[in-house]
Amino acid sequence: MQEESSQLLRGLKEFINNVLFQYVPKIIVALIVLWIGLKLIKWFLKILGRVFERKKIEGSLHSFLLSIINITLKTLLIITVAGMVGIQMTSFIAILGAASLAVGMALQGTLQNFAGGVIILLLKPYRVGDYIEQGSISGNVTEIQIFNTILKTLDNKVIVVPNTQLATNTLTNYTRSEKRRVDIAVGIAYGEDIDRAREVLVDYAKTNSMVLTEGSDAPVVVVTALNSSSIDLQLRVWVKTADYWTVHNAMTQGVYETLGANNIHIPFNQLQVHINKE
Repeated sequence: MQEESSQLLRGLKEFINNVLFQYVPKIIVALIVLWIGLKLIKWFLKILGRVFERKKIEGSLHSFLLSIINITLKTLLIITVAGMVGIQMTSFIAILGAASLAVGMALQGTLQNFAGGVIILLLKPYRVGDYIEQGSISGNVTEIQIFNTILKTLDNKVIVVPNTQLATNTLTNYTRSEKRRVDIAVGIAYGEDIDRAREVLVDYAKTNSMVLTEGSDAPVVVVTALNSSSIDLQLRVWVKTADYWTVHNAMTQGVYETLGANNIHIPFNQLQVHINKE
C-alpha cells in the first residue's frame, strides 16, 4: 500500500513537472502571442482598408482582398502558435500544400482571370465608360468584374471578355485622354492648287464649334501621299474625346461638300473598255 502511494506521488510529481513546468509556460506564452497577433492583424487590416479606399479600389475587390489577407495571416499565426506549444505541424502543412496545389491546377484558368481582374482594378488601364479595343474586340466598358470585363459594342451587343486576355495583351483605350485627333483623308486631282485646298479645308474645320482651334490644337492639312491618280491630303483636327465620332462623321461628309462647292476636283478610279469590232 505504501509502495503504491509512493508510485502515485512520483507519477503526480512527474505530471506536474511535465505539464506545469514545461507545457503551461509554453501555453501561456503562445496565448499571449496569439492575442497580440490577432490585435496586430486587426490593426493591419484596418490600415490596409484605408489605403484601398484612398486608392479607390473597387468595392468587391476591396472586400475580397481583405478577406484573403485576413485568412492568410490568421492561418500563419495559428501555425506559429501551435509550433510554440510543441504541436508538430509538418504533416498538416504538407497536406495543406498538396490540397492547395490540386485546387490551383483545377482552377488554373479561373485563378488567372482573377489575377487579371486584380491587376486591372489596381492599375486601371481602363475604367467603366471607356471605349477600348483588344484584337478584334472593341466596345464600351459597362462593368469590371473579378473574373470578366463586360463590353457593349456600338451596335448594342454585349461581350464578356476574360480579364486575363485584357491584362496580358496589348490594349487600346480610346477615351483615356481628354482629347483626340480626327483624321479625314481625301484626294484631290493633279493640277489642283494644294495651298488653296489646304486653306479651304482649314476654314471649313474652324466653322465647327466642337473643333479646338487654339495653339498646337489648330486644324492642319498635310500631304500624305502622291498616288497614281490623286494627291492625298489629310485634314487633322483636335476635339474633346466625347465629340470624336460626332465630328468625324460630320466632317467626312463636310469635306466632300466643301471641296465640291469650291470647284476642287476629287478624282476617282475609272475603267475604260475598248471593244474591237473586227
